[in-house]
Amino acid sequence: MSSISQKWMGLILLFSITSLISAHDNNMELKEIGKAQKPLRIGVVGLVHTHVHWILGREKLGDIEIVGIVEPNRELAQRYADQHGYSMDIVFDSLDEMVKAVQPEAVTAFNSIYDHLDTVKYCAPLGMHVMVEKPLAVSWEHAQEMIALAKKHEIHLLTNYETSWYGSNYKAYDLVHTEGKIGNIRRMVFHTGHFGPIEIGCNPEFLEWLTDPVLNGGGALTDFGCYGANLATWFMKGQEPESVTCITQQLKPNLYPKVDDDATIVLDYPENQVIIQASWNWPHHVKDMEIYGTTGYVICKNASAMEIMTGRKQESSALEAEPLPQGFHDPFALLQKVVQENHQLPAYDVSSLENNKRVMQILEAAKRSAETHKTIIWKDMFPEAAMRN
Repeated sequence: MSSISQKWMGLILLFSITSLISAHDNNMELKEIGKAQKPLRIGVVGLVHTHVHWILGREKLGDIEIVGIVEPNRELAQRYADQHGYSMDIVFDSLDEMVKAVQPEAVTAFNSIYDHLDTVKYCAPLGMHVMVEKPLAVSWEHAQEMIALAKKHEIHLLTNYETSWYGSNYKAYDLVHTEGKIGNIRRMVFHTGHFGPIEIGCNPEFLEWLTDPVLNGGGALTDFGCYGANLATWFMKGQEPESVTCITQQLKPNLYPKVDDDATIVLDYPENQVIIQASWNWPHHVKDMEIYGTTGYVICKNASAMEIMTGRKQESSALEAEPLPQGFHDPFALLQKVVQENHQLPAYDVSSLENNKRVMQILEAAKRSAETHKTIIWKDMFPEAAMRN
């Protein structure tokens, strides 16, 4: 065989070996990808919170799979099954039945806020992760028990807010904290709410607990005050306020006789102030945020539309925020990443337990302030804060 032929045979042999190795590696990579893309098995606990349509009507992206639903109200379950196309075979009367039958890896709670505690009481000892709708709990007392259970059994306990998925809020955070566009924060103002749950047409199953002071922990104060407390805690990087002042009103006692329908919360910090205006009396649906610094301001009008001024002598300009990247764009994608991919949430992230512990403290202090008509001094209500200082 000539030297040229030997050379070609060598190259062919080398190419064949390389191809085999490459094919093996590619197969391994595909297996790993398949493993990573195995959907998170989720159980839905309750259908009485209408935010449940978010997960029931969510596009199938391959990251989660609803394997069970807990809802004893069969008529409600059938109504939503007709709307969203799930089988009534995966609907169970109790959490215990659902878990024993389908063994989910995590659950999302769409029951009343009062029932969040019972959900965590059941799931935590089983090592089952939980995501609840905002706020974390019905009271500071419930919240403390839930936090203790989550830590003891080492489960993830996340809280979902609609505003956690607004690209504008993340863009504002970068403008303030990363780029320093408006100087130090001096004031934050939040307007959250709508013209009332009855007026917007919430279904009876939702209204039954939403307008109950025990099952919801309050009215507009609980329902919408939590948004501002959550975002402010994130922007303030977990700092505790020095005091909390709150005024609540019943502007529509004929519609909401048991709970407040309007609340204004003022959080005083050493160098800035947060004002949260939560109401069922707005003329429109609103969830906006205004941040005023020493040299400028950022306003988030909704999920994407923004306005910014970066200098006292400059005109304000409009800004459009990009949507959040896929995989971090909604609560269920995040839950999958946290549970299956061990994604670590940044400190005081909006979904995190540490952030929502602070939210519950703020709401509890606000309720006490409204009841007593007095400003609540933080260290007096939460002595552990004084001990840390």
